[in-house]
Amino acid sequence: MRIRELEIEGAVEFTPPVFHDRRGIFAAPYQGDAFEKHRGSPLFRVEQVSHNISARGVLRGLHYTLAPPGMAKYVYCPYGSLQDYLVDLRTGSPTFGRWTSTRLEADRCNALYIPVGVGHAFISLADNSLCMYVMSQGYVPEHELSIDPLDPAIGLDFPQGLDPIQSDRDLAAPSLAEVRTAGLLPAYKTCAELEIQL
Repeated sequence: MRIRELEIEGAVEFTPPVFHDRRGIFAAPYQGDAFEKHRGSPLFRVEQVSHNISARGVLRGLHYTLAPPGMAKYVYCPYGSLQDYLVDLRTGSPTFGRWTSTRLEADRCNALYIPVGVGHAFISLADNSLCMYVMSQGYVPEHELSIDPLDPAIGLDFPQGLDPIQSDRDLAAPSLAEVRTAGLLPAYKTCAELEIQL
């Protein structure tokens, strides 16, 4: 397993070996020993596994969970291709406001660990791209918040030639400044404490 720490504190990319033969491929996007060796603890207790399928150009996010309760995620793309974005929304974090982007592809089987308090978005690069989420909490609508992924203050760099297709919820999402003014951003210290409890 290849492990790469991302530009956001606590966010990590895991890329397993991929085995090809005439039948197709085999890979293990999550391996407990590699995860525990890197983080010093096993993966969080899994409360929910979800997935979505997106047409080319679909933009989902920028989503995050109130903290508390907070939510950590482990995501990967078993079919298709996604340009994935993480944004550090934790006030007081040494990497607050910073974002990073990673291509998640079925033929690479790479996965991302997304810490509590880090926002997540992706844009689908191919029809029927599948995003798989392993989550530390169940989905509770009133805990889930959105920020406008097209907010120029964040400055996400999307691939050329794609007209983003968004949900009504995401189209109506407030800017980062509006969310911060409303006091809805998670605190770094709180997120760190919640991570320990996972």
